[in-house]
Amino acid sequence: MVTVWVAAVPPFTLKGPDQFRAPKPPALTSHRYTEAYNEVKALGSFSNSARTSEQTDLALFWAANYQVVWNEALRNLADAHVHNIAESARLFALANLAMADAVITVWDSKVHYLLWRPVTAIQEGDEDGNPETVGDPTWLPLIPTPAYPDYTSGANGVTGSVTRSLALFFGTDHMNFSLTTTNPAAVQQTRMYTRFSEAAAEVVNARIYEGIHFRFADVVARRQGRHVAQWVFSHFLRPVEDDHDDDHDNDDDR
Repeated sequence: MVTVWVAAVPPFTLKGPDQFRAPKPPALTSHRYTEAYNEVKALGSFSNSARTSEQTDLALFWAANYQVVWNEALRNLADAHVHNIAESARLFALANLAMADAVITVWDSKVHYLLWRPVTAIQEGDEDGNPETVGDPTWLPLIPTPAYPDYTSGANGVTGSVTRSLALFFGTDHMNFSLTTTNPAAVQQTRMYTRFSEAAAEVVNARIYEGIHFRFADVVARRQGRHVAQWVFSHFLRPVEDDHDDDHDNDDDR
């Protein structure tokens, strides 16, 4: 495993890396694992996949540098909707503190559980004790598998944290915004959204289409990221009440 040290980094805001550690992943013989196994086997394969062309392009769009993608979005949202430099700085700080601590949280879970990735699970599927998971020693994912465990998903931890931070900051999940990928292989380079949660839901699916995560690893990581964002927003960088500043008064009401 590369970057194993991330799991031991002291968080910026949390009490410890394990504060929002994920629950135990499903057993290899469980129905939930079987469903996730067969889903990623069918949709995440490099060849002979059940993906549509739109799903493949979504996978390529999100095979990107998440910190770059989301910080560009933060700049655009701040330019369009935040007209107070102090509140703009607060937005960037809240979102990036949450993203950083979400990564530490996810890595704590990765190191604690050490769950295999789909590529290993599917190639070794006949040896996992589950008769419903048929192995395929030639199976490969759409994109190369990162060299750290499946459970939970870093991309979804980051996205869950930043989208929840944005919804908390603006007081709503509804927002028109765009995201631009850093992956030149994607056909659609910029995607439009009307909800922050819409982008978070896309990333859950994208990591399955890419063939590098089971669905339960994505869903749990998104929840971890949301918990981290809620903690950061509730405990740090609270808006300062100022009777002479209407902008701050409105922020305190959110």
